[in-house]
Amino acid sequence: MKKAAAKRTTAAKKTTAAKRTTAAKKTAAAKKTTAAKRTTAAKRTTAAKKTTAAKKTTAAKKTTAGKRAAPARKTVAATKAAATRRSVTARKTAPGKKTAPARKSTSRSGTAAKATGGGLRTGRSTSRSARSSQVISSLADRPERPGRSLVTSNHEVIMRWARERGAKPATIAGTERADRVSVLTFNIPGYRESSRIREITWDDWFHTFDLRRLNLIYQEQMRDGRQSNFFRTESPDREDG
Repeated sequence: MKKAAAKRTTAAKKTTAAKRTTAAKKTAAAKKTTAAKRTTAAKRTTAAKKTTAAKKTTAAKKTTAGKRAAPARKTVAATKAAATRRSVTARKTAPGKKTAPARKSTSRSGTAAKATGGGLRTGRSTSRSARSSQVISSLADRPERPGRSLVTSNHEVIMRWARERGAKPATIAGTERADRVSVLTFNIPGYRESSRIREITWDDWFHTFDLRRLNLIYQEQMRDGRQSNFFRTESPDREDG
């Protein structure tokens, strides 16, 4: 009887120990499973964060690229608009459209402002003296040296030359042709004085000067540097001035 009870006790202990071992194993397995789940969740969370960060970075890059592209598109649009405006302007100013001619001024000040003419007027019979003279085309041109023979058809140059000598535009009385001024000269105090010299307006003087395509051959200074009053008008078509 005692042996049977001892066997039952031993078996009971083994059963209890086995149960405890099994329970311990189950607990350990459960802990491992829980730890694995936590690790997997953590990995998923980390991956999700990385994905979210990557999406934000991509969105930021797209936004920056869009901002950079916007000014470029605006610049291209502005360039196209400017080209269009230039094309429209070019079409508006294209040849073929008549422009209203400028009205001629009839006042003395208008003649000075007009300042027509330039340098040497040439023709089939341009004189040697005209060709050998220094051409003065504007007020900025100056003689190369004292005593140099000069030639011009510029109104401003001629008016300045006359003003510096107190000369007045004039003609020779009795040389008119069909009520039109013919021979042109200057009334310079103390130089070539004559009772036949008749003063006229600058408008009348230049009207004849341009109509007959005259040149003015003249000097600013003599060789010794003194002021010169020498002048003469000459036509490249062999018509006496």
